[in-house]
Amino acid sequence: MKRNLKYILLSTLLFGAFSCTKLDEEPVSILVPDQYFNSEADAEASVMGIYSLLANADYYGRRLTMVLQLLGDDCDIADIGTQSSRIQLNGFTHDASNQDVLAVWRTAYLGIGAANAAISGIPNVDMNEERKAALIAEARVLRALNYYHLVQLFGDVPYIGEFVTDPTTITDVNRTPAAEVYQHIIDDCEFGISNLPNTFANGLKSRPTKGVAHTLLASVYMVMQEWSQAVVHAEEVINQAATYQYSLVQDFQNLWNADLGHQSEHVWVADFTGGITGENESNQDYTAPMTGVRDADMLGWSVIVPSPGMYNSFAGEDYRKQVSYLTETPVRGVMTPYQQWRWPRIHTAKWCLYPGANANAEGADSDIKHVIFRYAEVLLMAAEAINEQNGGPNAQAYQYINAVRARARNTPDGPRTYPEDLANGLSQEQFRDAVWEERRIELAFEWKRWYDLKRWGVVVEAFTSNDAYESRPNVREFHALLPIPQEEIGRNPNLLPQNPGY
Repeated sequence: MKRNLKYILLSTLLFGAFSCTKLDEEPVSILVPDQYFNSEADAEASVMGIYSLLANADYYGRRLTMVLQLLGDDCDIADIGTQSSRIQLNGFTHDASNQDVLAVWRTAYLGIGAANAAISGIPNVDMNEERKAALIAEARVLRALNYYHLVQLFGDVPYIGEFVTDPTTITDVNRTPAAEVYQHIIDDCEFGISNLPNTFANGLKSRPTKGVAHTLLASVYMVMQEWSQAVVHAEEVINQAATYQYSLVQDFQNLWNADLGHQSEHVWVADFTGGITGENESNQDYTAPMTGVRDADMLGWSVIVPSPGMYNSFAGEDYRKQVSYLTETPVRGVMTPYQQWRWPRIHTAKWCLYPGANANAEGADSDIKHVIFRYAEVLLMAAEAINEQNGGPNAQAYQYINAVRARARNTPDGPRTYPEDLANGLSQEQFRDAVWEERRIELAFEWKRWYDLKRWGVVVEAFTSNDAYESRPNVREFHALLPIPQEEIGRNPNLLPQNPGY
C-alpha cells in the first residue's frame, strides 16, 4: 500500500482536478493541499476529481461491480475463456494474488486519498462558509462510500482519515476493527446530513445529498443490525421523498434505458458519459459488453450471466422477469434464441440493451447511470428493518413492500395482477422471507446480492443447499470476506494476519 498511497499524493489532485488544474511552474515532489487549494475553483475541482475514481473501469465501470456480481449467487460466467481471476472469484477458488481483488482495494484507497486531500485542503480556501461545508460534506460521503465497500468486502481494513503528507508513515498503518470503520462511516454521513443540499439542479443524482447520506446510513445500520436506526434513516428518506425528489418510476424498464438519464427513482448513481474516455480508465464503463451476447449484433462478451437457477426462479407473470433477462437477440440481423448463441445461456438484460446513443458498438463507454442506491431499495430497507425491530410487520412495512410490488404490475401493455400485494397477518418470519425474496427479484444483477447474503448470514447455505441458484459445494464461512491483497501485504506487513482461510 506504500506505493499506492505515494501515488495518491502525487496524482489525486492532478487526476482529480482535470477540469481546472492550477500548478506552479516549478515542479514539486509531493503535491499537498497547502500547495494546491488557492481558490473556490480549486475546491470544486478537488471534489469533482473524486468522481473520476468512482466512475472508473476499476470501480463502478467494471471491476467492483463484477467482483460483487460474481461473488453473489445470482450471477455466473458463460465464456469460460475469460480471465482466470474472474473464474476464480466465480468458483470461490480465489486467493490473495487475485488481480480483480487488488484493483478494487487500490481504487477504493485512491478514492479515499482524493477525498482526504479535499477534506484537508478546502478549509483553507477563502469562500462562502456554507458552500465550503457542503463541499467538505460531499467529499466525506464519497469517502464513506469507499469504506462502505472496503469494510464489507475485507472486514478489518486500515482506516486513513486524513491526508498523508509523509508516505514513509504508511508502513506503520495497521488494520482498523470493522466496528471502528463503520463508526467513521456514520460520522461522515451525519456530517453530510448536516451540510449537504436536499437536491442539485436539473435532477442531478450523481452527487450526494441529504437523502443520499440518510440512505447510506440506513444501509450501514442494516449491516450492523441496528434496526431502529435503520428505520429512522430509511423513513426520513421516504417521508421527505418529495423534498429529495424521489419516487418510483412507473415503468421498471425505464430504469435501464441510459438515454433517459437521471431519474426520480435514482437516489445515487455513478454517472458515465458516453463517447468520452478519460485517463487512467476514468469514465470507462464495460458493463454492457460484459453482460451482452458474444457474436450477436450487440457485440457483447458473454462474461457475466444469470446463475443457472435464476431465470426459472422468477414467476412468468412478473414483468420484472421480462425486463431483467435476455432470451433472444439479433445475430447477423436475425432474431435468435439463446439456445443458438455461441454461449447458450440466458443473459441479463438490465445493462446491455440500452447503454445509450453515445455508447460504442459493443455498448462500452456508455451513458449508463450505475445504481448505487435507488428508491425501491429504500422502501425495502424500511420494510425489513421495521419487521426486525418490532418482531413483526406493521402497516407501514406492508405499505413499503407493496409499493414496490405495485410498481412491478405496471407494463407498457397495461397493468398486470402479479405480484399481488402481501396479505396482512404474516408472522415476522414470513414477512422476513417475503422481503428477502422481494430484494432478490427487484434488485437482481445490481450488485446487491453478495452484501445481502453476508448480512443475512446465509453465504454457505445459498451455495450449498439443494435448491441453490448456483451450486458451489466448496463455499465455506471464511469466503464471506475477501483476502487482503498479497501485493499490499508485501509493502506493509502490518496488514497481517491475513483473513482466515487464505
